[in-house]
Amino acid sequence: MTRRALVVGVTGIQGTAIAEQLMREGFEVFGLARRPNTTTGVTPVAADLLDPEALAHALDGIAPTHVFLTTWLRMESEAENIRVNAQMLNNLFAALRPQKSVEHVALVTGLKHYLGPFEAYGQGTLPKTPFREEQGRPDVENFYYAQEDALFEAAERDGFTWSVHRPHTVIGKAVGNAMNMGQTLAVYATICRETGRPFRFPGSQVQWEGLTDMTDARQLAAQTIWAATSPQAHDTAFNIVNGDVFRWNWMWHRIAEWFGIEAVEFDGTSRPLEEQMAEDSEIWAGIAEKYGLAERDLDRLASPWHTDADLGRPIEVVTDMSRSRKLGFTGYIATDDAFFDLFERLVAERIIPAK
Repeated sequence: MTRRALVVGVTGIQGTAIAEQLMREGFEVFGLARRPNTTTGVTPVAADLLDPEALAHALDGIAPTHVFLTTWLRMESEAENIRVNAQMLNNLFAALRPQKSVEHVALVTGLKHYLGPFEAYGQGTLPKTPFREEQGRPDVENFYYAQEDALFEAAERDGFTWSVHRPHTVIGKAVGNAMNMGQTLAVYATICRETGRPFRFPGSQVQWEGLTDMTDARQLAAQTIWAATSPQAHDTAFNIVNGDVFRWNWMWHRIAEWFGIEAVEFDGTSRPLEEQMAEDSEIWAGIAEKYGLAERDLDRLASPWHTDADLGRPIEVVTDMSRSRKLGFTGYIATDDAFFDLFERLVAERIIPAK
């Protein structure tokens, strides 16, 4: 039988990588977004998850066997995040239900499962690290839990299996994405190189000195598809990181070296990227014009607020992924290579200029 995948949020970092890997593994792939792109080999599905009638019409006749959920909508408060994002999933499951085709649904959330939502990110009683899948939910409102509950209820009602995947900060390429550290650092380093500005670490002393990890989008894609197609992994939640650990006081110099610039040693003073890049829109437009780049709008490439949130945390973040290792997932990507591969892709696609 043809394996038919529906990737929800196909224009994002995670969705793009999952769709590309699904095609390599022989799936027929449909990509759903409000404004889907035209990635070669992916059939675009334009729909709004908050419009049930239009969503049902858009999905009529597709009958996916596997669904990959990689999207969410950020609202003004966590209460609204919970209401809206749960409704999006409920609408999707209702639209798919009449076709009775779904065998497995993979939901991508993240380490905010342990750290709490953005409005209380890393505050209050901090969780113990390394984060382990068997740790219970902290007693805090979190839209990830609402998404999980919607998934669990639909799986029990409609008879499909599920998996949940919790990446750390994801490294990958996507234009217009709201959470994009790798691309943000690439743009920031390019601006520093072009203007002679110091390449300063924007985060906290804890992040500069402490151990951390990250998730390449390709590593996430590999685990979600492995879980979707491996019976031993069904109905299970997994952490997913690259498999290595590092300190930013090492990685910052590695990134600077790639761009041919000098990294400034961190002096203990936090200099958030939102402040450093606040006046950079015109500078980036000039760089884009000078080198003939594909995107002049800085806001569609960089997400300083999200990078600041991750690099400013007051807690060392290390993630355990023993659960999937024990069940047979063996993927590994060195994080400096993940950054360098992304930078090469950004050059090749004229997002940043060549070195």
